[in-house]
Amino acid sequence: MVPDEQAAEPAEAPAEPAAEPVAEPTAAPAAAPEGGSGKKNFLVALLLSIFLGSLGIDRFYLGKIGTGILKLILLGGFGIWWLIDLILIATKKMPGVEWE
Repeated sequence: MVPDEQAAEPAEAPAEPAAEPVAEPTAAPAAAPEGGSGKKNFLVALLLSIFLGSLGIDRFYLGKIGTGILKLILLGGFGIWWLIDLILIATKKMPGVEWE
């Protein structure tokens, strides 16, 4: 007797499902500067500092919430803190702020 040819051949393995394409890991966005998220507009910061700096609004805009609250309570550090921040913003030397 001749063995059945189909029985002699190994059974075909079921087809594996097509592999889904693996997404390439993307680079993480650059870390925001310490003073908040993203770059800050110089003119907006300067105008806020001139007109509302004694209330700490410039600090809130720059992302420095804690010192903004303190500046608000102390009314701009009795005018001294307001003047120092005005100079720091006008010369673009405010620490932790990235300007546009």
